Formats: sequence, structure tokens, C-alpha cells
Amino acid sequence: MKSAAKTRHFVDHAATTPLRPEARTAMVENLGLANPSGQYATARIAKKVLEESREEIAELLGADPIEVVFTSGGTEADNLAISGLYFKASGSDIVVPPIEHDAVLKTCHHLEKEHWAKIVEAPVGADGRVDMVQFPEMSRQNTALVTCMWANNETGTIQPVEEIAKRAKDARVPFHIDAVQAAGHLPIDFHASGATTMAISAHKFGGPRGIGALLVRREAKLTPHNNGGGQERGLRSGTQDVASAAGMAAGLRAAVDTMAADNERIRGLTQQLIRAIMHIDGAIIHTSELALPGHVYASFPGAEADSLIMLFDAAGIDCSTGSACSAGVNRPSHVLMAMGVSEPEARSSIRFTLGYTSTQADVDAVISALPETVERARRAGMA
Repeated sequence: MKSAAKTRHFVDHAATTPLRPEARTAMVENLGLANPSGQYATARIAKKVLEESREEIAELLGADPIEVVFTSGGTEADNLAISGLYFKASGSDIVVPPIEHDAVLKTCHHLEKEHWAKIVEAPVGADGRVDMVQFPEMSRQNTALVTCMWANNETGTIQPVEEIAKRAKDARVPFHIDAVQAAGHLPIDFHASGATTMAISAHKFGGPRGIGALLVRREAKLTPHNNGGGQERGLRSGTQDVASAAGMAAGLRAAVDTMAADNERIRGLTQQLIRAIMHIDGAIIHTSELALPGHVYASFPGAEADSLIMLFDAAGIDCSTGSACSAGVNRPSHVLMAMGVSEPEARSSIRFTLGYTSTQADVDAVISALPETVERARRAGMA
């Protein structure tokens, strides 16, 4: 007799959120649609679905439909925004905090290496928030753009994007917001935000993987990455994925409609997890109070993060390190290092993130496994 499959507990929603039923239904209903760029009746049906999806996303995010440019996800949206704005600017400075996602940081470093950009760091404090007291001066003549994420993917910390937007406006400098972690979890009004461009990714709020959008103000000028048929305002040529666009719109609608109730419930579960972590000797919480409701980023000094992840995995719990690995070498989180966390503490950090599917059973499973997992990882020691 075969044993029942082991129950898994998914607490890595910042990496990806399970597909919402509403998004799945919308995708299945539209999988067979034609190329929306055609001139015949079946193409017009596809075009109608595409544009209705665009209108839905625009309404939910406080944008105009023409300002919604579909992309393959958040990484492409960030790349298009930063390089697109840079190549249209007269200045060469890019103001960027060191806690940004690699989609932003690596794009900035590429422009620095290949196109004479100058990276100007916007420092962060020990709480992981951009320090507005030490924020760099900007000018239209010297600054090509400023970029900052709305909420950090590792710590969940919400950034002072409103203050940055005001300074960018005063300096007449374009401002890009990476809202990949925020969309569907925080109220977003693109027009009110003051951003020139804003990146979102569908799978972070329960939409399909492989699609996202860059919100681009009507008056903004960007250089496109690719050339072709001129779709998406000429910024992202190529045949659009209508079924995924429909799934993205449906997923975002579901996320926004249940946002308040979900966040309240998730925040309660998160607090239980934080209290349990603080009972572990020496544990350090890196997530501040001003953060997304489902994020918990913690260090367990003396335990290697990779060991913790493998032990939690063996216990049926999906979580992540939040740090980059190369050739099997665990590197400390650049986010924590920018916050002034020591390298040993950074190497012992793991991230738990909750979402709309998270249950009391998920949190109970993590809390139950936590003491023994940390003890075993500490016995294994640091590499």
C-alpha cells in the first residue's frame, strides 16, 4: 500500500505566488485566441480581450490604458525602464539604492560598463529604508534617472517612494519604481505616485508567470529594447500573449478585491511566526515594522543559510535564502550588507513570506520545525 504524499507548506510567496483560480479560468478561456494584430474578425476578438485586460489593469493601478505596456515580467520591465530612460536623457548619473533587485542593479552596472553611466548610491539605514537625509542631490543636467523599489523583495521593507518622487519632480528627473513586490499587496495609484515608469509582475500577486507590465506615462520618452511590429507603443514589439494578459488582469482584480482582508489575516500569521523566531536563542529579525504584511527575514547566527533551507525542505517547508549563489558558493545578501549586517549574520539569513494561500497550518509547521532545524544547522556549522 502506497503512503500518502507528504504535505508541503509553501512560505515563499515573495518568489512566486500560486496561480489564483480567477487567473487560471481567464487563461483557459482565452488560450485559443488568434494573433491580436490581424485584420480579420477572429483577430479583432483577440484584440478586444487584450485591450479589456489592459483597461482592467490600468483601472486597478491608477493608470491610463495606453500607459500599460505588457512585458514578459518584472525583470524585462525594469530593464526597459532603466535603459530606456537612460538613453533618452542628457545626464549620465543614475541614482540607485544598493538594496535593489538584480534586475535593476545589473542593468545599472551594465550601463556603467558599456554606456558611460555613473552610479550614484542612495544610502540606506540599518532598518533597510533609503536614508532621505543623505539622499544625493539631483539635477536635470547631470542626472539621467533615479530608481527605487516600492518594497524590498528580501526584507519586505516599504521605501519612501513618495519623498523620492517629490525630489525627482523638483529636479525634473525621471523616476522609476520597481513595484514588483508591492502590486496586489499595497494600494497603488500610478498617477499619484509621481513615477515616470513602474514595473509589475503578474506571478507575484497570483497571476500567470511569464507576463508583467511596465507602466509608462504618456509623455515619457523611452528607447525600446527591440524593433519589430510596433506593438505596445513601439516599446515592446512582438505578438502579445492574450491569454496571459487576461490571466494577469483577473489575478490582479482578485488580489485588489481581497487585499484588505488578506493583509489583515496574513499580518496576524506573520506576527505569530516572528514571536516564535524571537524565542530562538540569538535570532535576529531584519524585517522592520514598516514592511509588507507577509515578510519575515531572519538570521540564525552560527547556522549556514543553505543548511537551514535543506533542513526545512526535508521537513516539507518551502522557504528561501534571499541571497545569490554562484558555483555552489553561498554569498551574503547584498541587501543585508547594505544595511550594515555582518557577513556571518547575513550568511545565516533565511526568508519566510506568506500570501493569500497561507494557512494557520503552514505557520504551525514552520514554528514546530524551527527549534530543531536551527539546532541541527548550528551543529553543522558555517562553511
